[in-house]
Formats: sequence, structure tokens, C-alpha cells
Amino acid sequence: MKKFKSEDLLNSLQDDVRKLIAAADSMKSMDKIKLAYPLNNGKWTAIQALEHLNIYNRYYLPAIDHAITESKSSRSAWFNSGTLGNYFTNSMKPTDVYMVKNKMKTAKTHNPPAALNAEQVIAEFNEHQQKLLQLLDAARNRDLNAIRVPISLTKFIKLKLGDTFRFLIAHEQRHMVQARNAIHALGIATDKFPVILQAAAR
Repeated sequence: MKKFKSEDLLNSLQDDVRKLIAAADSMKSMDKIKLAYPLNNGKWTAIQALEHLNIYNRYYLPAIDHAITESKSSRSAWFNSGTLGNYFTNSMKPTDVYMVKNKMKTAKTHNPPAALNAEQVIAEFNEHQQKLLQLLDAARNRDLNAIRVPISLTKFIKLKLGDTFRFLIAHEQRHMVQARNAIHALGIATDKFPVILQAAAR
């Protein structure tokens, strides 16, 4: 079982979210038509990758907010990751800032549509990240072990709040790497694209 100092974990996760915001902000100056243009290999465009994350956040952010608000737990200095939560996080988190190696099949309900407004998708993504930063702050006064959040695929499986944050942000990092790869495939320079995760996986 992986153990974290709660304050250090929340600080680290907030740093990760700020990198994701910087990555999305870098797309604002790119050609929006190109960002949404279908790729020859049939993979998602950068905007589809972000919309996929928006779909997840439309569920998880209210669910996390509700769980924190309803909880009467007090702050705990340490967080012990659960077996399932740690597995989900490690399965999602990319180990390389350039490549997603372990492929996964997306549930049909979480597939993004082909026709998207790039500006709206980026704006919603950044709104979600600001909310996520607020929730990470709110969690500082709660027990990350005691609060449970049901996953999006079934309400019967619940993760500890600390693992929900870890899994959700690892999932965002995964698809931000995918978005950068899609941008690169269009011939757009990505050498200045913000690095979105630490080299060493947590």
C-alpha cells in the first residue's frame, strides 16, 4: 500500500493541474481548424482528447464536490492509497512525456464527437481545471482516506478521495500527451509544449 503525506500529495497534484492548464493554454494560439482536423490514422484530434476529459470532469467534479461537502471527516496527516485506486492510477499515468504505451479501450459513453468547437472545448477544460484546484484546496481539511467517490462506470465501486484525485489527474495527463502527439502529427511544432508530468511516476 502506497503512503503519502496528505499535504505533499495535494501540493503535487495541484502542480500537475497547473501544468495541464499551461498545456491547454498553449493551444489557444494554435490554428483551431487544424486542432480539430481529422487525423489520417483515425486517432482522436487534440480537441477530441480534451473533450473526452471534459466528459469525465462533468461527472467527477460534481461527485467529488458532493463527497467533500457531505463529509464531516477531519483532516488526516497521511493518506494510504487503496489497492484498486493505486492500480487505476498507475494504469492511467503515462510514464513518458511523449508517449502513451499501454492502450485502453474507451467506453462508448465517453467517446467525444467528431464535430467540436475548439475554443469552447479548451475554455471548458480550463474551467474544469480551476474547479479541480479549488477541490484540492477544499480537501486539505478532510480525511483523504475516509471520503469515497463512486467511479463513473458503476456506482458500486468507490475510490478513496485521495485516489480519485490521483486517478483523475493521471487520466488527464495521459490524454494531454495524446493531444500533443495529435498536434505533432499535424506538423505543428510541439517543442515548446509545456511538460505536463514529472519524469518519475508517483
